Amino acid sequence: MKLPLKIAFIPWRFYFLIILLLLAVGGLIIRLIVLTVFEQHFLQNQGDARALRMVTEPAFRGMMTDRDGNPLAISTTVYSVWFNPKEFPDQLQSIKKLSRLLELKSADVMRLAERYKKTSREFVYLKRDISPDLAKQIKILHVPGIYLETGYKRYYPEGEIAAHVVGFTNVDDHGQEGLELAFDAWLAGTPGKKQVLRDRLGHVIENVQSIQEKKPGNDLVLSLQQRIQYLAYRELMTGVQENAAESGSIVVLDVQTGEILAMANLPSFNPNNRTTRDKEKIRNRAVTDLFEPGSTIKAFSIASALDSGLFRPHSVIDTAPGWLRVGPNLVLHDEHNNGPLTISQILQLSSNVGTTKMILSLPPNQIWSVLHRVGFGEITGVGFPGERSGNLVARTTWSPTVVATLGFGYGLSVTTLQLAQAYSVLANHGVKIPLSLVRVDAPPVGKRVMDAKVADEMLALLESVVAKGGTGEKAAIPDYRVAGKTGTAWIAVPNGYDHHRFVSSFVGIAPASHPRFVVAVVIHDPKGKDHLGGYVAGPVFRKVMEGTLHNLNVPPDKFNDPILLGRP
Repeated sequence: MKLPLKIAFIPWRFYFLIILLLLAVGGLIIRLIVLTVFEQHFLQNQGDARALRMVTEPAFRGMMTDRDGNPLAISTTVYSVWFNPKEFPDQLQSIKKLSRLLELKSADVMRLAERYKKTSREFVYLKRDISPDLAKQIKILHVPGIYLETGYKRYYPEGEIAAHVVGFTNVDDHGQEGLELAFDAWLAGTPGKKQVLRDRLGHVIENVQSIQEKKPGNDLVLSLQQRIQYLAYRELMTGVQENAAESGSIVVLDVQTGEILAMANLPSFNPNNRTTRDKEKIRNRAVTDLFEPGSTIKAFSIASALDSGLFRPHSVIDTAPGWLRVGPNLVLHDEHNNGPLTISQILQLSSNVGTTKMILSLPPNQIWSVLHRVGFGEITGVGFPGERSGNLVARTTWSPTVVATLGFGYGLSVTTLQLAQAYSVLANHGVKIPLSLVRVDAPPVGKRVMDAKVADEMLALLESVVAKGGTGEKAAIPDYRVAGKTGTAWIAVPNGYDHHRFVSSFVGIAPASHPRFVVAVVIHDPKGKDHLGGYVAGPVFRKVMEGTLHNLNVPPDKFNDPILLGRP
């Protein structure tokens, strides 16, 4: 009688189970409809936020070359190693292998990973700018959470030879010094942007869309000429070392186009090595360091005298007794009592007395006007970062002492590039043309700042300085006519001048019959047996100018007199 009772309860349990299953299936169907219809947009955004990424593609930085196409700065492909702290493993063996390849300490890598695991960071650089070969070895390890990022690193084939002009970039490939900084926007280009899908391991599985196409940077052709740049650097180094000098700078200028063919400084640095850059070595002294030019200014002191109309090249000045008192506190001396001297002899012997007598006979601001017109007291306009304008103060009242000291190169401060530019005015028959560190396709339009007759007379007078017996005879070049001027100036110190420390310089033009180049050499604080500009800077000028003339196939002019050649 109990068996039928048990059978009677079976249908109720069966139907209850069926109802539960139907409710469960119905709930799933309703949830599916809600997710696929009503919450689709929300879920899609959440999924994209976890898998869709915006990726930046670095642009290839433009190449920098010399005027003949030789590379001075190029970009090479490198890789950066980064990791996701949330995925980074704790296996010591994997970390040791990775650290060994990256030349890092395992403890430092583990400490870095632990620090960022406690944060929300998902991207941490481990090492930047590794080679493609090393990147392949890293990839073979298959360390979880380790990824590679493609980038570019700047390489400078000329190293320290052109370092001050070219400059360098930082680890992110942005210009930091020199023309890399000045033309950063031109060289950098535009990075690309695209959306990609990544899997849970961070690997790109699909390129979704391109947001912005990357555009490579523009190439930049400099005015420098590789062989002349090397020559200038080599001879400047020789001059600095042989004279035990503190530093030096040199500029080679094409006077017809205003292009700077070479600009070098010592001490220098290797732009390829970011870890050994000394702040004292990376500045371009040719445009940033100021000094009192000494007797190199006498070319413009005498030009101002000729420009006044009160003096002619054959005028005679009595320099006896070899000294001159100016004001109550200034007494000028020549090396010897030379008596009456022509203007040519005053330049040749660099007579302070003769120069000062002429200057003091002129209107007080006459010399200032000439110096200002040829470019002193203002930047040259080459666009080099950090270029300084020097100091040439205009005065409302001029004392004889101020005028006299200005006449032989004290009381003003200049740069090496300014000296080269000023002498290019004499070489260009009184026309001042814009200077350029970038190659120009046609000579620029200049501005007349000096009477052509005065400039030509001055050029002829400056040849006497390099002639036998002149202070610059060591700057003479066989078969070429050279015009130039020596300079030797005391170095200013807080309480006046140190009479045992000098700035030695020489600025010259060749060939004098048809000027092509100006070379300005400035050597600071020589401690060797010589300190006079003609002995310290003159030989450097001679070797660089001679090499420049030969490299660019400029014919000799010392014996091109029409009468000697039999021409009418």
